[in-house]
Amino acid sequence: MSSLVVPTRGGSSTASGRSSIIDSIRGCTFSGVMIHKEELKKKIMMPEYLRLAMKEAIQAKDVEADTVTQLYETARASGAEPPQLPESPLVVFINSKSGGRHGPKLKARLQALMGEEQVFDLSSVKPHEFVQYGLACLEKFASLGDSCAKETREKLRVVVAGGDGTVGWVLGCLGELNKQGRLPVPPAGIIPLGTGNDLSRSFGWGGSFPFNWKSAIKRTLDRIGNDPTRCLDSWHVLVTMPAGADMETPYSLKATEETPLDQELEVEGELPEKVSCYQGVFYNYFSIGMDARVAYGFHHLRNKKPYLAQGPISNKLIYSGYSCTQGWFCTPCTSDPGLRGLNNILRIYIKKVNCSGWEQILVPSSVRAIVALNLPSYGSGRNPWGHLKPEYLEKRGFVDAHADDGFLEIFGLKQGWHASMVMVDLISAKHIAQAMAIRFELRGGAWKKAYMQMDGEPWKQPMNKEFSTFIEVKRVPFRSIMVNGQ
Repeated sequence: MSSLVVPTRGGSSTASGRSSIIDSIRGCTFSGVMIHKEELKKKIMMPEYLRLAMKEAIQAKDVEADTVTQLYETARASGAEPPQLPESPLVVFINSKSGGRHGPKLKARLQALMGEEQVFDLSSVKPHEFVQYGLACLEKFASLGDSCAKETREKLRVVVAGGDGTVGWVLGCLGELNKQGRLPVPPAGIIPLGTGNDLSRSFGWGGSFPFNWKSAIKRTLDRIGNDPTRCLDSWHVLVTMPAGADMETPYSLKATEETPLDQELEVEGELPEKVSCYQGVFYNYFSIGMDARVAYGFHHLRNKKPYLAQGPISNKLIYSGYSCTQGWFCTPCTSDPGLRGLNNILRIYIKKVNCSGWEQILVPSSVRAIVALNLPSYGSGRNPWGHLKPEYLEKRGFVDAHADDGFLEIFGLKQGWHASMVMVDLISAKHIAQAMAIRFELRGGAWKKAYMQMDGEPWKQPMNKEFSTFIEVKRVPFRSIMVNGQ
C-alpha cells in the first residue's frame, strides 16, 4: 500500500496524532490579529428593524404579520434615520446542547457580539423556519424597495455552531432555496462543536472547539464574513424495501411515497407487490457493515447511559472500547452471519467516472464494511482513501478526490485490525471504485438485518429472504456553498 500513497511530511502516523490539535488551532485561531468587539459588531450586525422583523416573522410564522409591517413602516417613515448597512451580515444557528459545557456560554458570547435576534438556538428555531419566514421577510422588504434589506439578503452568510449532523441539517434547509429559485443561497461557515467535525475539518474550521475560544470566536466570525467560498456536493439516498417490516429510521432518513428506481438499470428477479421508500441526503459518507453496527450500538449505549458521554474525548474512548466487544476484532466470523463478509448479501452497481452506463463491481470477500465517501475527512480527520500517486490514479481510472468533484470514493474495511491501521494512516483502505451514482442491492438469507449509517446516524436495516432491498445514491443537482477557512 505504501507505494500507492504519497507520504506526508514527518511520517503519516505522527501526522495523524497531531492532526486534531493542529486543525483545532488552525480552524479558530487568534492568528496574531486583534479583532475589536465594536468594529466586529459594525461589520456583522444588521439594523435593528431588520433583526426584529425577522424575529417577529419567525415567531408569527407569517411575513405579513402586523408587527412585521409596522417595523418596516417605522423604518421607512419620513424623518427616520437611514439604516447602516453591515459589511458582512451574519446569522448563527447553534446547537447549544453540543460542545459539552461550552454550548450555553458560546451562545451568550455570540449574542453579545451581534445581538440575540441574529443567534438562533436550534432547540427553539429550526433552520427551515428561518428560510421560510426569516429570509422571506428580508426578501419581502427588498421587493418593496428597501435597498438595505436587499443588500443584507444578498450579502448574508450563515454560521453553524454544532457537529456534522447539525451542519448537514442547516445545509439541507438552505438547499431548498435552490429549488424555489430564491438566490443567492447564503454560504455557510462552521464553529465545530461535535465529536468528529469532519465537515469543519474539510473546510478549514478545525476539528474541535478552540481552547482560547472567547478570543477565537471574534476572529472566526470575521473570517466567515470575508473568506472565499467553495462548493460541496451532497448526495441523495433512496431506500426501497419490501413493505411490512418495521424500521426505526434516523433523523436524516424520512419516509416518502413510492419512488421508482433508475430505469436504466434493470432489476434481476421479481419485485414485491408493495414497497416502502425512504429518502435522505448526506454530505460526508454512507456506509454498510461493521462500522455502522458499532456506531448503532454506541448510539444506543449513549442514549441509555448519557452520563458516560460528556464530550468528544469521552465519546471517542467509549466508541473505541465498544468496537472491541462487537466482533470486529476477535469474534470468529462463523459464529454470526452478521460478522461475515458483505459479499454474502450485497451487490454493487455503479456509474463510473466518464461513463454513462451502469456496471456491476466485485465486492471483495474480505470486506466487512463498505463506505462511500464524499469528503477527504472521515472518522475525526482521517483520510482512508489516501493521497494517491498520479500513476496509480491513471492505472485504476481514478481522478483526484475533492468535495465538489461529482464523485464518491468507495472503499472497504476488513477486520478491526485493518480498520485500526487505516484510521492511524499506516495504510489506505481497500480501494474499490469511484462513482457518480451507486446502487446497493441487499438480500437476506441467513442475515435478517444489516447495519447502515449516513453521516454518523446509524440504523438497523431489515432484510428479506425473497426480495431485495435497494439503496440508490445520486448527486443532488445543486451544490452547497461553504465558506473556505483554509
